[in-house]
Amino acid sequence: MHEMSLAANVLQLVDAAAAREGFARVRRVTLEAGALAGVEVHALRFALAAVAPGTRLDGAEIVIDEPPGQAWCAACAATVAITARTDACPRCGGFGLRPTGGTALRVVDLLVAD
Repeated sequence: MHEMSLAANVLQLVDAAAAREGFARVRRVTLEAGALAGVEVHALRFALAAVAPGTRLDGAEIVIDEPPGQAWCAACAATVAITARTDACPRCGGFGLRPTGGTALRVVDLLVAD
């Protein structure tokens, strides 16, 4: 499950931020896992819970926002909502879509404590 390596990367980002900003622990971490990011949110939540004990994430609230997928359709020159990268355009049925939103996994916000 690649979500375990993603959770480890989140922990590395938190540790790097703590080194820069001088905080001891995280009360809440807010992540964004877009619908087209290829992340199983339940597995990521499990993986974060598994890596958290004894770290700055121990006891932190984990919030994961899931923005929908969006793509630009070249055929109808419109931004459309999609649920998978293989979807056809819901307006014209074409497959000339370029994903433009909901493609990332990123740390959005940290609420920290000294």
